[in-house]
Amino acid sequence: MEKVWFITGASSGFGKAFAEYAITQGYKVVITARRLDKLESIKALAPDQIEAIKMDVNNNAEISDAVKKAIDRFGRVDVLINNAGYGIVGAVEETPESELRALMDTNFFGAASVTQAFLPIFRQQRSGAIVNISSLGGQLSFAGFSAYSASKCALEGYSEALADELAPLGIKVLIVEPGNFRTELAGAAMKHMPELDAYKETVGATRNFARGMNGTQEGDPAKAAAAIDKALAAEKTPLRLQLGEDAVNAIKKHSEQLLQDLAAWQSVAVDTKLSTNV
Repeated sequence: MEKVWFITGASSGFGKAFAEYAITQGYKVVITARRLDKLESIKALAPDQIEAIKMDVNNNAEISDAVKKAIDRFGRVDVLINNAGYGIVGAVEETPESELRALMDTNFFGAASVTQAFLPIFRQQRSGAIVNISSLGGQLSFAGFSAYSASKCALEGYSEALADELAPLGIKVLIVEPGNFRTELAGAAMKHMPELDAYKETVGATRNFARGMNGTQEGDPAKAAAAIDKALAAEKTPLRLQLGEDAVNAIKKHSEQLLQDLAAWQSVAVDTKLSTNV
């Protein structure tokens, strides 16, 4: 049976690479983005395999319409890839609440809304997979990436619970944690907040790192697509899939530090029971 992939944020970066990979595998693909004209070049690659739909993940009416069009065209959807999103660089104090809320609306609530729209379909099919594109920043964070990591940490917590809920129904959930890949995240998809002198030594380094890596990232989005497909096809799909040596190393180091802290403070942590002595 031919697979059908539904991809959000498919006009560039990971989303575009995922669509191009799916085409090479003979899959049917539904590609979505806020601007339909941005999808035309991808659709032209294989019109018989592709349905291109204008969809903003912050617009519930457009989400419902896109889901209906996808089912009308291909009869089913097997893999939902929640990829739409963007980044922010800025200290907590430099990031206005309006910017933080807008980021959460797209990176977290947008993915949640699209997922909600597909759950009845996947339940009826008794099959399907939800792939949520997080980041190594969904497992750890550092100065300047508080907002972006907050959105990805929220998505990961949501996804982990969702995986437990859907496992008995035959539906998979995969959290993808990429490192630095050759996408537009560090370029057009990264917003830089106004700078305060107090944070030049901390956030300044992050800002320079983000700007400097744009166009130089080692990760190949096409290989990321193949890795995701391989994980989904596995008999035991992992809950989390790290992509890139940088992601593997950073998350491993962070996890080891977590275990060290847990061991060092275990006696204090467990000595918190109510006393039964009178």
